[in-house]
Amino acid sequence: MSEPLLQIRALTVQFPTPYGPLHAVAGADLDLAAGECLGIVGESGSGKSQLLQAILGLSPRQARLTGDILYRGMQLRGLPRRALNRIRGARIAIIFQDPMTALNPCLRIGTQIEEVARLHLRSTRHEAERRALDLVASLHIPDPERYLRRYPHELSGGMRQRAMIAMALIGEPDVLLADEPTTALDVTVQSQILRILTQVRERTGIAIVLVTHDMGVVAEIADRVTVMYAGRVVEFATVQALFADPRHPYTEALQACVPRPDRPAPRRLVTIGGAPPDPANLPAGCAFAPRCPYRLQICSTVLPELVSRAPDHLAACHYAGQLDKLRIRVTE
Repeated sequence: MSEPLLQIRALTVQFPTPYGPLHAVAGADLDLAAGECLGIVGESGSGKSQLLQAILGLSPRQARLTGDILYRGMQLRGLPRRALNRIRGARIAIIFQDPMTALNPCLRIGTQIEEVARLHLRSTRHEAERRALDLVASLHIPDPERYLRRYPHELSGGMRQRAMIAMALIGEPDVLLADEPTTALDVTVQSQILRILTQVRERTGIAIVLVTHDMGVVAEIADRVTVMYAGRVVEFATVQALFADPRHPYTEALQACVPRPDRPAPRRLVTIGGAPPDPANLPAGCAFAPRCPYRLQICSTVLPELVSRAPDHLAACHYAGQLDKLRIRVTE
């Protein structure tokens, strides 16, 4: 692989609380190559969105960050706001989770999209209008001129999400951060949004970081996958290796929660027992140990390191190479 477009090393995001520091992200590493789609999966509260916000300097004021965030070798963490504003939207763009709260309800959709082109590309008003119209048309939106004249409340959830995608793409960035872009959308619209992202990536070569809790979405669009739990990366692999041979019990549990058409339908949907740990009071050992069916004594006392378990396959589990044996032990 060529030098990564985006590199994150030992990134930690903490929030001070009366009970001690809350670890939203704890020592995360991430590499993103040009033209790649990297999926980040995990339950709510695993640190996915905090990781994306840290990349663009959007973490809350009280957050304390350590580690490196490198874009083309440039350190973004601690970059002055004026310099960071030249990166946001122009080189790295983001699609927020809820377009209804991210869009300005008082401005027309066209005005909000055109503003990005005028700010980052120095386009004239006429050029920005033309760029916005062409881009919206490329996103398969019927009657794009009428669409650009509308306000956010006049659009459906899928159409508002398309506006967010257009705002992110009009600045011609290298990296697109997509924070659960299909949340709360029905299956048909979700499929349309994913198809748009795939087509945009094929057409422009943009690199995408896709945050989601849906393993099915990852399987459809991602090249490699990072699995996060309690703020830590617990597994990293290509999408093929991750689904064919998960090396962490949490990844296995996430996959089991997704109904599969090639298997008999279960009487009840599978769920992961228990709940994620309190990020302000993480256990000494593996954070997933209280919910893990394979846990042994060492799991509750020693934190496993993220190490290579196969070529291009990392996992943070003491028994990552022995899950088959542990499954037999549990079922006996």
